[in-house]
Amino acid sequence: MGAAHACADLGDLDRGIFVHKLSDKLKLGGHVSVMNSLISMYSKCKRVDLAVHIFGKLHGKTLVSWNAMILGFAQNGRVNDALNYFYEMHSRNLRPDTFTMVSVIPALAELSVTRQAKWIHGYCIRSCLDDDIFVMTALVDMYAKCGEIHTARKLFNRMNERHVTTWNAMIDGYGTHGLGKAAIELFNEMQKGTVKPNDVTFLSVLSACSHAGMVEEGRSYFTSMKRDYGIEPALDHYGAMVDLLGRAGRLDEAWNFIQKMPIEPGINVYGAMLGACKIHKNVELGEKAAKKLFALNPDEGGYHVLLANIYATASMWGEVAKVRTIMKKKGLQKTPGCSVVELRNEVHSFYSGTTNHPQSKRIYAFLEELGDKMKAAGYVPDTSSIHDVEDAVKEQLNSTHSERLAIAFGLLNTSDGTPIHVRKNLRVCGDCHTATKYISLVTGREIIVRDMQRFHHFKNGTCSCGDYW
Repeated sequence: MGAAHACADLGDLDRGIFVHKLSDKLKLGGHVSVMNSLISMYSKCKRVDLAVHIFGKLHGKTLVSWNAMILGFAQNGRVNDALNYFYEMHSRNLRPDTFTMVSVIPALAELSVTRQAKWIHGYCIRSCLDDDIFVMTALVDMYAKCGEIHTARKLFNRMNERHVTTWNAMIDGYGTHGLGKAAIELFNEMQKGTVKPNDVTFLSVLSACSHAGMVEEGRSYFTSMKRDYGIEPALDHYGAMVDLLGRAGRLDEAWNFIQKMPIEPGINVYGAMLGACKIHKNVELGEKAAKKLFALNPDEGGYHVLLANIYATASMWGEVAKVRTIMKKKGLQKTPGCSVVELRNEVHSFYSGTTNHPQSKRIYAFLEELGDKMKAAGYVPDTSSIHDVEDAVKEQLNSTHSERLAIAFGLLNTSDGTPIHVRKNLRVCGDCHTATKYISLVTGREIIVRDMQRFHHFKNGTCSCGDYW
C-alpha cells in the first residue's frame, strides 16, 4: 500500500480517500496490511475518527493494527484514547513491541502523571524492553516531562548506548526545569563524544539558555551551530533567540535581531517578541510585533489576548476593546485555561471559573479560606489586567483560574507531605505564580506546575524559576 503511505507523508487527505475507495473496489478490505496502511494514513491526515472506524470493523487485528491506532491517537493529541487502547491491548494478552512502547510512552509524557509513568516503566522492565535504546529514550523524555528530572538522569546514566534523541531529551528536560547550567554541562559532555548534535539539540540548548536567562551563552551557541556544525538555523532557532533576548529584557536588541534575519520571520518569531513585550510591559514594540504577527493570520486568539493584556496593563482600555472587537469579527477564540491533576488513577480537569466539578463547593470555600491565610502572610493580589469590575470581583476572577482550582482540589484530597502535580495548557499568569508561592508557604506543601513552557517547583514560598519565566 505504497499509495496510502505516500498520501500519509504528504498529508493529502483527498488522495488518501481516493486510495481508500480504490481499495474497496479492488475488494482489499480483508487484507489486514492494507487496512493498517489506511489507519496510519488517516491518522497522519488528522482524521483519526476515520482511522477508528476502519480499526473497529477490522477482523484479525494484528499487533501492527493496534500500534497504528495507538500512534494515531497519540499524534492527534488524544492521549487518553491512546492509553485506553494500550490497556485494552494489554488485557487481550497481546505482547507489545518497541513500536508500541514508543507510541504510548510519549502519550503518558503529555499527561504528566508520575504514578502511570512509573507503572509503564515497570511494564517495560517486565517485558524485557528496558535495554532498547528507543524505549529508554522515550522513558527519559517521559520522566523529564513528569517533573521527575533526577529519575530521567538516572536512566540516562544507565544507558550503554545513546542516540542523538536521547541526549536531546535530557538536555531539553533540564531546560524546561530551568536548569540551564546542567543542560549546558550535558551538551559540553555530548560534544566530547561521538554522537553529533543536530538541529533539535541546538533548539533545546537555546531554549534552556532562555529559561535560565543565560543570554551570552545562548548567543555563542547560536553562532556555533553554523560555524562549527554546518547547521543552518531554522525559524524555530530564530524564535528561540528572540525569546532569549526578549525574556531577558533586551527588547530593542530582539527587535533588531528580527529585522536582520536572512529568512522571513514566522508567527513563532513575532509571537516570542510579543510575549516578551507582555512580560516587560512594552506597548510600542508590542504593537509593532502584533501588526506583523496578525498579517500572518494566526488561527487562534492567544496572540490577540497577549496584545490586549499589554494594553490592559498600561490601562489603555479603549485599545483593549478594539482588539476584542477584531477577535469577534475574525471569529477567534481565546484558548480557555485548563489544568489537570491526577488523583487515585483518575485525571480531573478544571477550567477557569467553572463550577461543574462534584467538589466545586468545597474547592471554592477552601480557596476563600486559603486566600485569608495568604494575605495574612503578605500576598497582595495583582488585578492590573482586569477592567470594568469592582476590586473584589477582580480578585474573585483571578482566584478562580484553573490552576488554583486544581491545586485546591489536590490539597483537599491528599494527605500532608504529598506533593501536588498540576499540568496547565497555558502560561501561568503573574498573579497565579505569586499566589502559588504563598499557597506553598501557608500549607507547607510542594506544588509542581507544568505549564505550556516549563516546570515550576513551588516550595516554602519560592519557585524554582526564580520568578524568571
